[in-house]
Amino acid sequence: VLTVTLPCWIRYAERVLTNLVTPHICTAKSPQQIMGSLVKGYFARQQNLSPEKIFHVVVAPCYDKKLEALREDFYTALYNSQEVDCVLTSGEIVQIMEQKSVSMKDVTEVAVDSLFGEIKEGDVVRHDGKRSDGYLEHIFKHAAKELFGMDVKEITYKALKNKDFQEVTLEKDGETVLRFAAAYGFRNIQNMVLKLKKGKFLYHFVEVLACPGGCLNGKGQTQTEDGKPDKALLSQMEDVYAAIPVRLPEANAYVQEMYQDWLEGMDSRKVQETLHTKYSAVNQTASNLDIKW
Repeated sequence: VLTVTLPCWIRYAERVLTNLVTPHICTAKSPQQIMGSLVKGYFARQQNLSPEKIFHVVVAPCYDKKLEALREDFYTALYNSQEVDCVLTSGEIVQIMEQKSVSMKDVTEVAVDSLFGEIKEGDVVRHDGKRSDGYLEHIFKHAAKELFGMDVKEITYKALKNKDFQEVTLEKDGETVLRFAAAYGFRNIQNMVLKLKKGKFLYHFVEVLACPGGCLNGKGQTQTEDGKPDKALLSQMEDVYAAIPVRLPEANAYVQEMYQDWLEGMDSRKVQETLHTKYSAVNQTASNLDIKW
């Protein structure tokens, strides 16, 4: 299984790699589009609003998220509404503030909004993972528990050709029973595809991200004057994120309530329709999203 949240590689897979890769892509929507489903569905119902009455803005570290929001898969004809109406990068937010002569020091601090009613600052939680990742760690631990009855507390990454291609394995009775990998950056992604073409793809699960270092290093983030990533800021963001407490989704009462109240159970048809999508080989001239950059 390939888990992919980067729109540029999804488009590459659908138009160039086609059936070699598309059947192996995880059908779960990206976090951006899952939030779009929640805002235009769950939140709209809570507020007794029609979805088209809500203008949903996402702040992202990646320009490609703008393309993702425009996919036809994420448009509801019944309400003439996209799940995400506008995507701004964090760098664009900084530019807007600079144009308006607004400093963060001048902005009043407010409580964090929530889809689940009242929530305190201390209730903000995160998933497993140290930075942009999290899919790999969460699914690895879940698979180890469900398939092999093993509680994995800490994951050890083994760097292979470079620090942005890392492997995680689970051993039981002297045998490797799970083999996961994290492939960041197009060089590593291309190497992964070559292995797939040659039939030498040994992984059960691969977390794929286009930017070396992950999404915190996205091109939509604020850059230094020479156009390179701000390593000091990147390190600071990693520290801030790591300080947030982890809470597993299955242990989150709000998530459980949402599944029962809105999604009609864990394995319902509504879950498939709301939280999942599909990827398939397409004709390169069939989409109006093809843009000459």
